[in-house]
Amino acid sequence: MSALANILLVDDNPKYLKDALPYYGYNVRVAIDGIQALEVLTTEKNKFDLVLLDIMMPNLDGWETLKAIRKLEKTKYLPVIMITAVSEEQKVIAGLKNGADDYITKPFVLPNLLARMEAVLRRSEWAKQAQNSLNQLPFKSDAPVKMLTNRELDVLTLAAKGANNKDIAEKLVLREVTVKSHLNSIFKKLGVTSRTQAVLLAMQMDLIKN
Repeated sequence: MSALANILLVDDNPKYLKDALPYYGYNVRVAIDGIQALEVLTTEKNKFDLVLLDIMMPNLDGWETLKAIRKLEKTKYLPVIMITAVSEEQKVIAGLKNGADDYITKPFVLPNLLARMEAVLRRSEWAKQAQNSLNQLPFKSDAPVKMLTNRELDVLTLAAKGANNKDIAEKLVLREVTVKSHLNSIFKKLGVTSRTQAVLLAMQMDLIKN
């Protein structure tokens, strides 16, 4: 996957990753702050598969840039990994709630970042394939379903991105057993028997968006 991935690196000190990532098959475009990143995302025809977004930058920091990315129709589902020197748990959780797909704290080991990038790209590709399969669903459901709770929608939304139970538990600050309980409740309410069926049906019914 990395051989086909176009990365937007948003960092005011990009040299290390700009030089390193091409050796692993990534095409890298650099923006030195959030303002330039948004300009690149909105004006250039090249499609990006992933944004690596530093938090501490001049002009427009990573948090504000992330919010802007999520508000744009063109980029609201674009995967974003935050790169931060901030390790406070509450700030990290706030970033995930604002729409970050993952984060890594400086200083980081390159193989760790590469693994996170591959995982996010795999989840993104899975979600795209799921969306493409909507019109070929082997089942339809016009029957009313019981309303999902906000937490169940959170769990299902992350499942739609390819996150496993451990990932979901970490992102939502839950225990894995609680995630399993939510999934079982979702299956029962939607009348399905698997995570894939639940995601596809929820997308079809506009309960969640890809």
